Amino acid sequence: MEIPSKEKKFCYICITCGNKYDDISDVIYLCPECSVENTAKTPPAGVLKTVYNYPELRRRINSFDDLKANDYLELLPIKSTASLPPLRTGKTPLYKIDHLDGRKLPFHLYIKDDGQNPTFSYKDRASALVSAFAKEMGIKTIVTASTGNAGSSIAGICASQHQNAIVLVPERSPRAKLCQILMYGAQLLPVKGTYDQAFDLSIRISETHRWYNRNTAYNPVTIEGKKTASFEIYDKIRPVKSYRIFVPTGDGVILSGVYKGFEDLLNLGIIDQMPQLVAVQSEGSDNLTRNIDSPTFSIRKSLTIADSIAVDVPRNFYYAKQMINKYSGEYITVSDQEIISASLILARNTGVFSEPAAAAAFAGMLRYYREDRLKYASHNIVLLTGSGLKDTGPVERKLEIPSGLEPDVDPIDSNMKNSLRY
Repeated sequence: MEIPSKEKKFCYICITCGNKYDDISDVIYLCPECSVENTAKTPPAGVLKTVYNYPELRRRINSFDDLKANDYLELLPIKSTASLPPLRTGKTPLYKIDHLDGRKLPFHLYIKDDGQNPTFSYKDRASALVSAFAKEMGIKTIVTASTGNAGSSIAGICASQHQNAIVLVPERSPRAKLCQILMYGAQLLPVKGTYDQAFDLSIRISETHRWYNRNTAYNPVTIEGKKTASFEIYDKIRPVKSYRIFVPTGDGVILSGVYKGFEDLLNLGIIDQMPQLVAVQSEGSDNLTRNIDSPTFSIRKSLTIADSIAVDVPRNFYYAKQMINKYSGEYITVSDQEIISASLILARNTGVFSEPAAAAAFAGMLRYYREDRLKYASHNIVLLTGSGLKDTGPVERKLEIPSGLEPDVDPIDSNMKNSLRY
């Protein structure tokens, strides 16, 4: 394995050609050699992987608790945790769920609720690290393309760090997410087109004005931020060695980040096996999973209620594919109907209301359960990546708000009494 030069904390390795980039004194996004031929219609080649000096760390780090005591700084591409935002990012709860709809589960089920991050989504993990990296580089303005969550995330994080945020979104993004971006004081630029078109425009803006670009996969720091959930999961679930994690998947960065976190622990000898990861995509936006075993990449226009994982060109396709193949990962697709159903089942059984993109992972778990693919007493984790209040439109259509009551009558009838569950 290529590792950084002795005096460097980390280096970048191109996942396409294997070139090492040791000079981290300036901003670098993609491998300069491999990215030359990239087009808008295919996933980018030249995505960079952050690699640390694992042999040296193994000499200094005696246990996982040593890493945790320093907030995992040894495995982050920043100089100091003081550069991170003042908002509490990460350290989200892992809930144990024993029953669903009154039935005791024959396996162990946990939900990791990242809707409790500062801007209510998993994206805050990446934004916090991008912001800290920019701060240490003396950069004041950060640009990103987003379907909503990454945009509101960088907007909120930048507000807390007194940095400028410029956010490009598809014009039809959920209004709740657009309002959130504006509330944080960011510059909002709606684009008459898709997320992928907003992505390409954001890169052109960054290059023209020499601002820092947060785009997932394009910026290698984003994966390093998203991997921190792996450390938290391991911390809570140890000493269990074998478990499965269901990950909602769009462009593949969260999936790759979760893999990367556990791979870091493997490289340090803290764990000796990779958890079984399951990438869950919407049937209406399956451009990552559908192409994994294909010799050529083809695009099918995304059409799903789960807007946060609606991606025509998964920007981290090659990295995610590499990790899935290396660690024998699993992947499935679920329908929009399954996603809505899962969202309702999740909320009424756990009290956690997740947006459709996050509920997709829960739908994947339910599919495994129905198909008897979860072994008795096995341990299974569902990664919930965003609050349901970010995108209420899809579930609103499935709910019926009761009409008004006369205030002088008893509204509790026998039907309502029979519907009470506890």
